[in-house]
Amino acid sequence: MAELRHSSSIGNRVTASPRKRDDVTASSSPLVPDSAPNVDDDDDDYRGRYPRDRFRSFFSSHLQPLFPFFFPDESRSHPHKFKISLFLLVVLILSLVVLISSVVHRLNTPYLCKKDGITLQCPPVKEPSSLWENPYSSTTSWKPCAERREGLKSDIPPENATNGYIFIHAEGGLNQQRIAICNAVAVAKIMNATLILPVLKQDQIWKDQTKLEDIFDVDHFINYLKDDVRIVRDIPEWFTDKAELFSSIRRTVKNIPKYASAEFYIDNVLPRVKEKKIMSLKPFVDRLGYDNVPPEINKLRCRVNYHALKFLPEIEQMADQLVSRMRNRTGSSNPFMALHLRFEKGMVGLSFCDFVGSRSEKDLMAAYRKKEWPRRFKDGSHLWALALQKRKEGRCPLEPGEVAVLLRAMGYPKETQIYVASGQVYGGQNRMAPLRNMFPNLVTKEELATKPELDGFRKHVTSLAALDFLVCLKSDVFVMTHGGNFAKLIIGHRRYMGHRLKSIKPDKGLMSKSLGDPYMGWASFVEDVVITHQTRTGLPEETFPNNDLWENPLTNCMCKA
Repeated sequence: MAELRHSSSIGNRVTASPRKRDDVTASSSPLVPDSAPNVDDDDDDYRGRYPRDRFRSFFSSHLQPLFPFFFPDESRSHPHKFKISLFLLVVLILSLVVLISSVVHRLNTPYLCKKDGITLQCPPVKEPSSLWENPYSSTTSWKPCAERREGLKSDIPPENATNGYIFIHAEGGLNQQRIAICNAVAVAKIMNATLILPVLKQDQIWKDQTKLEDIFDVDHFINYLKDDVRIVRDIPEWFTDKAELFSSIRRTVKNIPKYASAEFYIDNVLPRVKEKKIMSLKPFVDRLGYDNVPPEINKLRCRVNYHALKFLPEIEQMADQLVSRMRNRTGSSNPFMALHLRFEKGMVGLSFCDFVGSRSEKDLMAAYRKKEWPRRFKDGSHLWALALQKRKEGRCPLEPGEVAVLLRAMGYPKETQIYVASGQVYGGQNRMAPLRNMFPNLVTKEELATKPELDGFRKHVTSLAALDFLVCLKSDVFVMTHGGNFAKLIIGHRRYMGHRLKSIKPDKGLMSKSLGDPYMGWASFVEDVVITHQTRTGLPEETFPNNDLWENPLTNCMCKA
C-alpha cells in the first residue's frame, strides 16, 4: 500500500503540474519523460516500471563514472576509464576482505589468558633459544675480584692494640642478618676495632633463637678475614659484667643515622669506643652507607658476603642433594627454575596493596593491618587510593597467577621444573592453583626431601631459609617476584659468580599496565614482555645505583676479565 501511494502521488504530480501553467506544455516538463505512459490507461504497468527507472537513473548518474564496465556502451567507448574502475573495484574488495578478517581475528583473539574456574589457559608461545641461558652474557666480561689476596703480610695489630671492641645484634631474617654482619666487619675496619662475633637477635616474626655458629662456618669466617679485621668469638674475660653490654645505655651507641658515612663513625663512634673499650652498636640495620665510604671498604663487604660467610657443611650438602633431585626429576638431566614467591600474609599486609578476594577475606586483611601497622592504617579510608597508586607504579607483589602468565609469555612450557622458595602463601592452595595448574612440575623442599631429612633443620628456621638460598643460587634460572634482601643477595651473588646464569627481575609496572588494559591482546602482551625483559637477565650494570651493592656488586667488587 505504501508503494502504491508513493507511485500514485508522483504520477499525479507529474500530470497535474502542466495544468497549473498556461505557457508550459506537459511535454516540456522536466519531471515527465518524453515517452511518459498514460497513467490512467496503464496504471499497473507504470507502477512496476517507474522505481526501476529511477534506480537505473540514479545508478547511471552516480556510479557509472566510477564503474563504467557495468555499462557496455561506456566501457567500449572509454577503455581507459574501464581499467581504472576495475582497479578501484579490486582494491575495494581486497580492503573489505582484510577488514573483515582483522575484525574476525580480533574477536577470536583472547584477552591475555582465559580463566576456567581456578585454571588459567594461555595461548602457546614459541620457546626461544635463550630460555635457559643469559643471552647477553658474552657481551660483557667481568670477573670477581674481592677475594682474599694471598701472600700479603697482615697489618692487623694485636688484639690488645686495637682501639677497642664493638658488638652488634644482627636483626631480622637470615639475609638481613647477613648484611648486618658484612657491615659490622666494615665498621670494625673503619675504626680499627676488634669485632666480637655478632649475635643473631631473635626476630619478632620468625621467633627464632639461632646462633651464628648454627648457620655459618665460624672458623672459616674468622680465618678468611684474619688479614682484614680482628674477630674474637666472645666478650673478653676481663669484662666481667657481660649483661651490661646488652642493657646498659652507657655501653651503647645509639642514634646512628641510616647509611652513615665512614667519617661519622670516626668522628662520633670511635671516641666512645676508645673511652669505654667495649661498646654495643644498636640498632644496626643499614647503618653504613655505600657511596660515602672508601672503595676498599665496599670491597671488604663483598669479601665477607661472597667468600667469608659460608654455610655449615651439612647445610651445603643438603642443598646440593635438593639441586640434584631437581635436575633429575624426569629421569634425565634437565634445567630447572627457582622461583622466590613473596606472597606471605605478612608481605601482603605490609604492601598495603589490594588483591582479588572475597569480602570476608578483605575484612580479615584490614583487621590484620590495623593490628600490625596502626599508624599506617589510620581509619583505612585512604588505603584504596594508595593501593591503586602503588599498583600503577609497580610496587605490589606479584600474585601466583600473575607470575604464571608472565612465565608463559616468556616462553616457558608447561613441563618446566620449578623450585618454589616461599613461606606459607597467603590464600593457600586456592591462590596457588593458577600457577600450579599452568606449571604442574612445581615443588618445594618439603616435597623434594623426606621428613627425617628436614627434621634436623627444623629447629632453626634460618637453616631452612639457608637451604632455599643455596638452591636458588645454583638454579639455572632464578625469578624474583618482589623486592627484599633475599632476592637482592641472590641476584648479586649470581652476578658475582660470572653472570652466566639467568636472573629475571620482572617489570611489575609493565604487568600492572598490561593486566589492566582491556584491549591488550595476547600477541601484544607477549611482545611487550619479551622486549622489556631482554635487559633484565642479571647482567652486571655499570650505571646501577651504588646503594644496591648487594644486588649489583660490579662497581667495587668486580673487574674486567
